Amino acid sequence: MTAIETKILTLLQENARYSVEELAVMVGSDKDVVEATMRGLEQKGAILGYTAVLNPEIIDEDSVSALIEVKVTPQARSGFDSFAERIAAFEEVKAVYLMSGTYDLSIRLEGKTLREISTFVGEKLSSIEGVTSTATHFIMKRYKEDGVSTESANAKNRVLPLSE
Repeated sequence: MTAIETKILTLLQENARYSVEELAVMVGSDKDVVEATMRGLEQKGAILGYTAVLNPEIIDEDSVSALIEVKVTPQARSGFDSFAERIAAFEEVKAVYLMSGTYDLSIRLEGKTLREISTFVGEKLSSIEGVTSTATHFIMKRYKEDGVSTESANAKNRVLPLSE
């Protein structure tokens, strides 16, 4: 990874809406060089996409998020990879991680209701051969998401009690 690639990636993680012109100024390079570098990073698979960090409390999105711990019996030759790929293929699954410690995989899941999450765990996840146990943890409140604090936005929308 070159120095300019590293700088561009760091800046894009901070704010994916920086324009090519802004990035060029910040990395001390030419606009055409930054464009070519970004194209190259996309082609190499270093940049997989550009996303916005949303605050569900502000946009009134009724959804439920959960973190699910999964223990599996690894398979010969593919280990945990085949489980991770199979689980990642479900639309509800937003992230899958191989973990060290007391469980093997961590899944971040989103659904419309608690029942939808429960149904996913009970019917889809636990029915995968080799899954030995799961533990579901529902996310009650987000304080920081992808490095962005949600508290300042939440504070603006709080209703404070009237003083007597």
